[in-house]
Amino acid sequence: MIRRLAALAVLLLATGVAHAADPLSREQVEQILREYLVTHPELVIDALRAAEAKEREAAQRETQQAVVNHREQLLRDGTSPVGGNVRGDVTVVEFFDYACPHCKAVAASVKQLLRDDGNVRLVYKELPVLGAASVTAARAALAAREQGKYYVFHDALMASTVPLSDPVLFRIAGQVGLDVDRLKTDMASPGVTATLKKNYTLAQALGVDGTPAFVVGDELVPGAVPLAQLKGLVERARQPAR
Repeated sequence: MIRRLAALAVLLLATGVAHAADPLSREQVEQILREYLVTHPELVIDALRAAEAKEREAAQRETQQAVVNHREQLLRDGTSPVGGNVRGDVTVVEFFDYACPHCKAVAASVKQLLRDDGNVRLVYKELPVLGAASVTAARAALAAREQGKYYVFHDALMASTVPLSDPVLFRIAGQVGLDVDRLKTDMASPGVTATLKKNYTLAQALGVDGTPAFVVGDELVPGAVPLAQLKGLVERARQPAR
């Protein structure tokens, strides 16, 4: 579409030169173009759509390159919990926040994916972005690893339908069998702080600005992805590179 407008401008200028006795000025060409666009507004819409499509493609290429550049941190960061089949052929990385309703909504799909596909490896990336309660919950979940109860605690926090205030958080911790006093001590450990800091830095590098967000293969997909789409991402990641 832009080429058509450029061709029109060239034609008008050429016409002006050919008729030297009455050449078209730049102002006249611009006026003719304006009138043409007013008469054909669909050209502007098409041009804007084309420009937006190019921007999306450029952003997608940039994101894919960022995923490639940070693949080790995404897949093999030893401080991030790993679920599913730890030797699976495809890894799904999820950035999430326990206070995020969309994360809670997609949690069932993530669990179903692991049940339906025994060859999926899941990397949990705690990304508390919704306030102090989110940070406390993330710290508690990571600290639960010291007692071997990260996964059951994670599921219980995701299943909670009430805000995760400290009393609620520690009540759930006790319900899943955690030693709450020990948990509170472990939550303040430098290791928990370092893990969260690394997750924030990684999310920023990838352009993740909200939760949930999934990385599968070279694709980063934000939002509460339906189960069918998650399975499609996994299958695409399984395809050999061409």
